[in-house]
Amino acid sequence: MSKIVDQYGKPIDQGTLNEPQTAHITNLQNQYLTPMLSGLTPARLARVLQEADNGNLLEQHRLFADMEERDGHIQAEMDKRKTAIVGLSWDIVPPRNATAAEKASAQWVKEVLQDAADPMENLCLAMMDAVGHGFAPVELEWRREGSTLLPDFYPRPQEWFKLNQARTEIRLNDGSADGEMMRPFGWIMHTRREAKTGYAARMGLFRTLVWPFLYKAYALGDFAEFLETYGLPIIVGKYFAGATAEEKASLMRAVTQLSHDARAIMPEEMKLEIQKITGGAGESAHLAMMNWADKSQSKSILGQTLSADTGKGGGGSYALGKVHNEVRHDIRNGDARQAAATLTRDLVYPLLALNRPGTLSLARCPRLAFDLGEAEDLTSYAEALPKLAGAGLQIPVNWAHERLHIPQPQDGEAVLKPLTAAPVSNTAPGDPAPTAELTRRVPVATAALSTDDLTDTLAAGAAPSWASHLERIAQLVEQATSLAELQSQLLNAYGGSQFEQLVKLMAAGFALAELKGMSDAQEER
Repeated sequence: MSKIVDQYGKPIDQGTLNEPQTAHITNLQNQYLTPMLSGLTPARLARVLQEADNGNLLEQHRLFADMEERDGHIQAEMDKRKTAIVGLSWDIVPPRNATAAEKASAQWVKEVLQDAADPMENLCLAMMDAVGHGFAPVELEWRREGSTLLPDFYPRPQEWFKLNQARTEIRLNDGSADGEMMRPFGWIMHTRREAKTGYAARMGLFRTLVWPFLYKAYALGDFAEFLETYGLPIIVGKYFAGATAEEKASLMRAVTQLSHDARAIMPEEMKLEIQKITGGAGESAHLAMMNWADKSQSKSILGQTLSADTGKGGGGSYALGKVHNEVRHDIRNGDARQAAATLTRDLVYPLLALNRPGTLSLARCPRLAFDLGEAEDLTSYAEALPKLAGAGLQIPVNWAHERLHIPQPQDGEAVLKPLTAAPVSNTAPGDPAPTAELTRRVPVATAALSTDDLTDTLAAGAAPSWASHLERIAQLVEQATSLAELQSQLLNAYGGSQFEQLVKLMAAGFALAELKGMSDAQEER
């Protein structure tokens, strides 16, 4: 029996797959959620980040979780980025020059993931926690259905992990100095890989967001305190010269009672003045700080601000909006490519290695790929492609299908076909078919006739139909005894589709004129 090797070519013990790795680490299950924002100061924040750099990730990721929970702007922007890849369609693509067995394996994995009890959308959403935290651990619990091993997905909190002493690996925090190594085929460990380098503790986007968050928290607290007292009158007590300490204390009690109870007593010689506060210069300063923090957070998360705030004045140009949206697409595509690589390594490969063992290697493993293409404007292509093909340009059919996101039909699959014109059923007996006659003359007309000849051809084609209708109308006029009766008879005779032939004739005439114009333009060139 051939041994099963992991993604890195090392043999694995299948017995370790009988239960999740975290099942035997009891201290992880008994952790209590401790909020980190109470009494958060710049000094305390710096200490938390320093401890994370030294390998202790617990307080840093508790802080990150609190930030996303309590800051509505961060949560809204992070949700946009997380859900951006959830709506993308995905496929399992066999390797280049795939054999029949590799193609069959790719199709098998696709069917398994499509039929999974836990949808792929939930897994992708859990993996996108890596954007903020730097890594997103999802534990795999394998269950057997018949002869097939299938995974269930369980996202785990980042507080359960730590860095080893060399700060090179993320490991389970089992209480030891180095932590416990992650079992192969037991985890989907998605990490945020960007141009930035450094320790794993610094990979999360929340490391950047934590300072604007802190500044905004201070500004918000000061603003709340400002609103609590803004507009309230200031009560000033004035005591006479030489007042004793007891008299001053009596005046202070009077001021305090007046502010709360609107009544107080005091010596007659002392005075109270109520000064009204006007102006609100402090308000704009607090709001400006919070607005700066919001914009800084939007730029860090989405690369732009227009999708979150239209800016001062409430407007933004359409062109600027498109540019900002393109930035979001670039970030989404980068996230999707990273997630696809992780899913190929930590999910697709284990599925095949456990269920279809053989000469499988990560290099020849079918890969998961998200569809990152944008469908082109169908109207523009519908107008351009026939003209380009008519001019002699050779356009591959597969290219057109890919650009328009129209799948190729499978064998025997029904396809849409152009509608054919219905036969005309209201032609009067003996009335010739002018449209058919005109159609017969079109090739000759476009090749040899002048504009005057085309006009004469159209007039000749319409003459029999017009003559028939005019003769009928003349009979109705002669038989009518009043204008009301004539109106009624005309509506009965021509209120339907009696002029269908003329409509078709006019349509053919317009088409003929366009063809003639194209012919003349080509002759001039």
